[in-house]
Amino acid sequence: MRDFMDYVLTAFHINTGWNVDNSYASLTTTANHLLDFDVPHGLSLHVSSLSSPNFATSYTLGSKGVVDGSLSFLYSSLGQNITSRSSHIPLENLIRGYRQLRQLSLPKAKALNQLQDDKSNTNTGRKDTLLYGRLYLPSSSLEALYLRRLSPNRLLRLNCVSDATLPNGGTVLALLQNDFGKYITEYLYSTDSSLLGFRGLWNFGYDPRVPLDEQHVSSRPPRHPWDHQNGRLSAGAEAYFSPINKSGGISTGLRFTTLPIHSGFPYTMTLTLNPLMGNLSSSYAVKAGPNLSLCSQFDFNVYSYESDVSLGLELWQMGRPRTSEEVAWAKDLIRPGWGTKVVPEKVVPDEDVTGVLKARMTDKGRASVVWECRVKELLVTLGAGLDLKKRESVVGRFGLEIAYSS
Repeated sequence: MRDFMDYVLTAFHINTGWNVDNSYASLTTTANHLLDFDVPHGLSLHVSSLSSPNFATSYTLGSKGVVDGSLSFLYSSLGQNITSRSSHIPLENLIRGYRQLRQLSLPKAKALNQLQDDKSNTNTGRKDTLLYGRLYLPSSSLEALYLRRLSPNRLLRLNCVSDATLPNGGTVLALLQNDFGKYITEYLYSTDSSLLGFRGLWNFGYDPRVPLDEQHVSSRPPRHPWDHQNGRLSAGAEAYFSPINKSGGISTGLRFTTLPIHSGFPYTMTLTLNPLMGNLSSSYAVKAGPNLSLCSQFDFNVYSYESDVSLGLELWQMGRPRTSEEVAWAKDLIRPGWGTKVVPEKVVPDEDVTGVLKARMTDKGRASVVWECRVKELLVTLGAGLDLKKRESVVGRFGLEIAYSS
């Protein structure tokens, strides 16, 4: 389940008009949500609060053989007017599940915070900023995040980690993203080995920079998923190099996903390739019904001929019918990163989600099961990791997470 700080961070992206899905790093997000979900380990308690629209805090206490925990603080220059009480937050805004993407749109900045001067082509308002810090106890390691909207189509991100066990006591990762709607470019630098990198993603078909009547697009209804109105094909690549280690790497990937206008089942297909390591991965995810999502993934290495097959499912348990006010509010936040708040009726469930069952299994006999639900004022995550080939110790991992926010 998405933790409270990630929930606030998602709201920041939405309220500032930034599309996190238009990135090479998010190419396989749908498959990752359905197959690579976290299984709780031990007992963990989370208490969070949005004390003001600009400031949030979170405290964690865990037990994994030893008692540990963390303290988190978040500040945003843009007030986040969101529901923060755990009993009122719709579960679909906290569940990492099938990700339904929308049609592309240009990044937009809030008129009150980022005003664009058409004559000088410069920003005349303040730039939205987010600061986040988390201190882990008893290790005293520290992680921090700095986000700043430099312009409507540019975002600067700094990730910092301070830990005595790391070389030089810590590391800093800088990422500059330039989103032009049709394509996005990303430049990164890490103080760890002075790593330099570049990522890019290109979307075929519809161009949000050009008016629709100038793109020579047929006005007829889309007949098959490959029409630009029905789906979107994206291709991207990344390359990185370390002058200190004199080593680097490259990867490339494809993604096709249906859009909400598609009349059939929503589905997403991805293919990624790392030619230096010889790794090939393909995935297929489908929302088979209003409450059911399925995913399969095949990994293969062309050098060692090793392969791995993973299967996963996500089943939503529905409860009471939603009120009109809850449906209207859910349209604003459901499926973060769309870059727009106009959501088709069929995307927002007519009933409140009371629980979600996630399960995955590999051809090696390893399985994981997680149940996420709400119990009165609390958000509960219960999960277990299984190894079906070990008859003496089938359950290898078991955990319970309880979260409360106000």
